[in-house]
Amino acid sequence: MTLKPLALAFALLTSALCPALAQAQDAPKATPAFKSAIPNVPGKSMIAVVVDYPPGGKSPSHRHAGSAFIYAHVISGAVRSQVDDQPVKVYRAGEGWSENPGAHHRVSENASATEPAKLLAVFVVDSSEQTLTTPDPK
Repeated sequence: MTLKPLALAFALLTSALCPALAQAQDAPKATPAFKSAIPNVPGKSMIAVVVDYPPGGKSPSHRHAGSAFIYAHVISGAVRSQVDDQPVKVYRAGEGWSENPGAHHRVSENASATEPAKLLAVFVVDSSEQTLTTPDPK
C-alpha cells in the first residue's frame, strides 16, 4: 500500500473510531498508529492512537467502547485528565493513566494554552467494536 492511500485510510479510520475528537477547531487530532488482533486472546484487539492536542485544545467529555481497557501515555507537553470521579490531574511527558471498561472520561485537554501536547492511547478492546469514542449527549 502506498503512503497516500494509507494516509486516507488513517483519516477515515480516525473519523469513524474517534468522532468526539473530530468535531471542533481546537479539538485534538487522533491518528491511528497500530491495530492488531491479539493472537493469544481470542476476540480481543489492540489499537493504538496518537492524540495531538493543539494549544488550548480539548475534547468533549466522553466514554470509550464498553469493552475497552485503555492506557494513555503522555509523549510531550502536559495533558489534563479526569476519569470517573477521580480528581482532575495534569500528566506530563513520561506519565500516564489507565481507564477501565465503561469509564467516563470527563476532562481531556491540553494543560497549556501556548504549547502543543501529544499522547499515545492504547486500547485493548473486543475485536467487534466499531466505535472507540462516543461524546456525551448534550
